Amino acid sequence: MSAGRSSATGGRRRRRSPEVAEQEIITAAEELLRERPFRELTVDEVMRRTDLSRPSFYVYFRDRHHLVLKVVERLTGESADMADIWYRSGGSGRDVIREATTGVVAIFERHGAVMEALADAAAADREVEVAYRGTQRFFIRATTSHIEAGIGAGNMLPCNAAETARALCIMNENYLRTVLGRNPTVEPAVVVETLTTIWVRALYGDSA
Repeated sequence: MSAGRSSATGGRRRRRSPEVAEQEIITAAEELLRERPFRELTVDEVMRRTDLSRPSFYVYFRDRHHLVLKVVERLTGESADMADIWYRSGGSGRDVIREATTGVVAIFERHGAVMEALADAAAADREVEVAYRGTQRFFIRATTSHIEAGIGAGNMLPCNAAETARALCIMNENYLRTVLGRNPTVEPAVVVETLTTIWVRALYGDSA
């Protein structure tokens, strides 16, 4: 019998939909990535944190690389939902950026250690790097489009939209991983205020 959670129920595993089972495995992988680097992540360790059998892992994922890509996908989706507050807003200035930044910071509060583990994995694993860089490009493109629209509407300061978006997005990512990663060093409220001030001053000027 497995040493995992199923032992607590006498080896009987509860039924769940494929979607729920897949999410259970992804959640288990996130838990492990909070504790250790990607290189130490194994299928056995992941499945011991679920109520599923080890062979069922391969019903949903090709290998641990595929699993980590799903982790990246889920966290990207959460971050995109928060960033959409700004991307889809017709308003401008501090309040909208603060609301979106507060949401993104909250995600890093919950998942900062995982984000740090994924960044480390991207430096050593080609598949993870491709997914990680793809996520980065997604946010840069979306931010570029929003800045271009803001400049065109006269709501933002004139600038090189693409390079300003690249600088701001990369700064956000690196700063958030550094201060809210496995060992947080800055209070989230301070992080929100810092990033809001930088984005507002860069895009709208001091009068925003």
